[in-house]
Amino acid sequence: MPTVSEVIEEKIQFSTPEPIIQLENVSVSYRLPTERIGTFKEYAIRKLQRKIRLEKFWALTDVSLQVNRGEVFGLIGNNGAGKSTMLKVISKVLKPTKGRVVVYGRIAPLLELGAGFHPELSGRENVFLNGALLGYSRSEMESVFDEIVEFSELEQFIDSPIRTYSSGMFARLGFAVATAHVPEVLILDEILSVGDEAFQRKCNIRMKSFQQAGTTVLMVSHALDMLEGMCNRIAWIDHGKTQKIGEPQEVIAAYRGENL
Repeated sequence: MPTVSEVIEEKIQFSTPEPIIQLENVSVSYRLPTERIGTFKEYAIRKLQRKIRLEKFWALTDVSLQVNRGEVFGLIGNNGAGKSTMLKVISKVLKPTKGRVVVYGRIAPLLELGAGFHPELSGRENVFLNGALLGYSRSEMESVFDEIVEFSELEQFIDSPIRTYSSGMFARLGFAVATAHVPEVLILDEILSVGDEAFQRKCNIRMKSFQQAGTTVLMVSHALDMLEGMCNRIAWIDHGKTQKIGEPQEVIAAYRGENL
């Protein structure tokens, strides 16, 4: 698998669209309590007493879409619209209640930076731990370790416990680890706003290098202007349903018009 330093310079062009992600009539439901329960203890007691009333909530309803290889595809919608649920279904974190999801390629999901970091371990140890959770071998992580440290700008702190890191340092290391290799499919959930402005520019440059290497990028963000400039297509999700899929400018205009 190529490293970021080996990314090619020119974007790969495809003569005909080749699907890499397909959702066919996908629905996801949860069973939620009808009333608020303050503590886990209260929940356990009520459950034992069979006093918990649950209702079905559909986070996604009959969603069908196709993302093509090498495409940058954006998802927009209000909070709670179902965007993050869709990313989790595609990443195999959630199993759909109905429908079918097919992904042709290895996924690197950046749903939560640093997920799996252990606070008592050093940054160095967490690099290998997080890499293993992402499916990479120790030798693969060793080959990119120096690049991860350099990119995260944490040379002086890499052997310090993660619990001593600021939130910005934590996010920088998480992003550097998760993007140390060039994946076939990269899934981003509101993570390009990590760190300060200078580091955000580095993140955007890395994303562009992935695009040039032919990586398929599926991303959620409320930064509509950024999505309009980066994406080939965008889908607007509302209340778990696709409202519109198409050219970024057209879909964003429709979404903004609905939310005036």
